[in-house]
Amino acid sequence: MDRVELGNSGIKVSRIGLGMWQAGGKNWGKDVNDRDCVAAMVRAQERGVNLIDTAEVYGEGHSEEVVGRAVRQIGRDNVVLATKVAGYHMRERDVERACRASLRRLGVKEIDLYQVHWPDPWDQVPFAEGFRALERLWKRGLVRAIGVSNFAVRDLEDARARLRAADIVANQVRYNLLQTEIEAEVLPYCRQERITVLAWSPLAQGVLADTYRVGRVPRDSIRKQNDLFSPKNLREAGKLLRALRKVAKAHRRNVAQVALNALSKDPIVVPIPGAKRPSQAEENAAAVSFDLTPAERRAIEAAAQSTRVETF
Repeated sequence: MDRVELGNSGIKVSRIGLGMWQAGGKNWGKDVNDRDCVAAMVRAQERGVNLIDTAEVYGEGHSEEVVGRAVRQIGRDNVVLATKVAGYHMRERDVERACRASLRRLGVKEIDLYQVHWPDPWDQVPFAEGFRALERLWKRGLVRAIGVSNFAVRDLEDARARLRAADIVANQVRYNLLQTEIEAEVLPYCRQERITVLAWSPLAQGVLADTYRVGRVPRDSIRKQNDLFSPKNLREAGKLLRALRKVAKAHRRNVAQVALNALSKDPIVVPIPGAKRPSQAEENAAAVSFDLTPAERRAIEAAAQSTRVETF
């Protein structure tokens, strides 16, 4: 699988990664278990995926522990590990504690990409405080690169201004063919500044996997409140799904693979879909192994632009 550089870090990651939020426990459904999640990570690596993303808040650290089990099987040198410090841990005294706790749960000595999970709007911790601590961890070699997640352009600029020697190499944001808000400001800025975009929810939590219909929606605690699964939005998404099905049939692929392939057209975008089982990880990895024609890309883009879901 082709690899791209995370920002200007020198770290090379696969064109598609693997998100492990679902390894945080039962919030993603009763069919999720640690054994299958570990097997999914192993299978993904066997298929060329080297980027695994997690966070300290996923299952209060449980996801990191599960990822750590997989890393021991895969081998540390074969994985680019990305995790996140919670926005409420961005006081200077808390950043190193959180980092060391993540290192312990992951069972490693160094985190490849350490990301700020969100800009905390409640405690109003000055960026200078938290990012000073992050840069100290970077200088000491506990983290190889610094990233952020869910940052708007104004937050990115503020964060970058607080770093003296290091820079932000990645911004992890929601991005899929139904939810394209980042295309207005965040994506152009990241492209200009050579900041990699890690796209979370690249399949719109399963809507773009062509799995759900009106009357057939997920019941897990994460997705049952998601407006994407309202009858109105599912009917609207049908416009895009029809275009994706046509392209999928032509390539003998599934709809999810076409949706991921179309999203990764921009070289700075790395989708990080989740996987509960090895079969899902294998399908995701194969999503960047074929090429869409210019006509197919135009058809998908036109369908995406005509599809208007409403989420709050």
